[in-house]
Amino acid sequence: MISTTAIEHLKEKLGAQNVLYEKEDLLVLGYDSTPGVHHLPEVVVYPTSTEQVLAAMEIAQREGLPIVPRGSGTGLSGGSVPVQGGMVICLTRMNRILEIDEENLTATVEAGVVTLDLFNAVAAKGLFYPPDPGSQKISTLGGNVMENAGGLRGLKYGVTRDYVMALKCVLPDGSILTTGGKSVKDVAGYNFKDLLCGSEGTLGIITEITVKLIPPPKDKRTFLAYFNDMRTAGEAVSKIIAAKIIPSTMEIMDKATINCVEDYVKIGLPRQMAALLLIEVDGHPAMVAEEAEAVEKILREVNAAEVHVAKTAEEAASLAAARRTALSALARVSPTTLLEDATVPRSRLADTFDEIERLTEKYQLKVGTFGHAGDGNLHPTVLCDERNADEMQRAHAFYNELYEKVLAWGGTVSGEHGIGLAKKEYLARQIGPGGVAVMKRIKQSFDPKGLLNPGKIFDEGDPCSKPHVEEGFRVSH
Repeated sequence: MISTTAIEHLKEKLGAQNVLYEKEDLLVLGYDSTPGVHHLPEVVVYPTSTEQVLAAMEIAQREGLPIVPRGSGTGLSGGSVPVQGGMVICLTRMNRILEIDEENLTATVEAGVVTLDLFNAVAAKGLFYPPDPGSQKISTLGGNVMENAGGLRGLKYGVTRDYVMALKCVLPDGSILTTGGKSVKDVAGYNFKDLLCGSEGTLGIITEITVKLIPPPKDKRTFLAYFNDMRTAGEAVSKIIAAKIIPSTMEIMDKATINCVEDYVKIGLPRQMAALLLIEVDGHPAMVAEEAEAVEKILREVNAAEVHVAKTAEEAASLAAARRTALSALARVSPTTLLEDATVPRSRLADTFDEIERLTEKYQLKVGTFGHAGDGNLHPTVLCDERNADEMQRAHAFYNELYEKVLAWGGTVSGEHGIGLAKKEYLARQIGPGGVAVMKRIKQSFDPKGLLNPGKIFDEGDPCSKPHVEEGFRVSH
């Protein structure tokens, strides 16, 4: 339990307005966007500088408090939930864009800058920051780095890690690590930058980020294709990639998701269709014209039920915006939305859709599937009620069996949402005890006292962080 003295020290170092410790103020900081997981912290601090992060960590160390970094709380695997209480360090007030360097094509930001704010700021200068997680209107760059966030443009442009050039990070021992820089080539020493990216706040707290920018594409073409069955949609994806066409976006929605999105945004999506593909090609106008013609030819060859081309930039933007509402639309249907993150080789997409359909029928569940079809990253989403123990048990069995297939096909248990609390068991299956042991040794070298975001990614031997199955779904206490 945090002492009164420590609270006073925090107020002195960070300002009283940046320290929360009354229970009613802490309630919303015990959640992220993962259903069924809630743990109250003892104190929450909002630093406004790297020095304040350091001061807060020093006080937490003296008190023996677990330390959990947090951004906007949009995570989907429990990564920012304070499972052992302690101190939450929320970085949303460190939200300054420090520099946009047009000469070196970089931007340097504090960790609490919202993703879309950076995108808009560099776009105003004729530059492009491609990573675009679905939560881009609220998620922070620090959270994106910690989860190695993806997004709709990941197929062609890559994920957050591909754009991180430098990081400033406060380590658990109170030291500050600066890794990387603006040099395009840099192989000096261990690549701490890539190790920290995707580490889910278990190794250090990132306070400052330098990202690479690129010129924006000069032209783009957006397609909307409908299919009478999911397998044909999956085959269309495989054939487009096999034709050596890499669209900037290739998104999929099944019938359940189409209907939920149409209920939500009412843009005229045909409710009877089994699947939808949103495809965008971009780049030099000549290349766009050539690739668009080839994409349309493939869609017709596989007998897509309908193929539409967006006539204006506004129409294209509205279609992409509709895809971004998929999770929100599904979440309106039932009290609990269990969103997963299965990723398979693209050649296995059609098989994965078949497996999801089979398991949906087997376990008698309502499932909506959407995702980034172009990179094999699917989000099968069970719409259920966590108060119904039998339904939750069936949901757990659904995912358990699905991931067995995903791993057998050479897939991964997370393409972009991370492991956090929710998927520790699945990660252990994927990388085996040897892989987990190596990760534990890395964690030990950065955080020998085990205070930084404990209980995440793998169990560290502390009884408090052992996984517990509650009402058939993966949560931890």
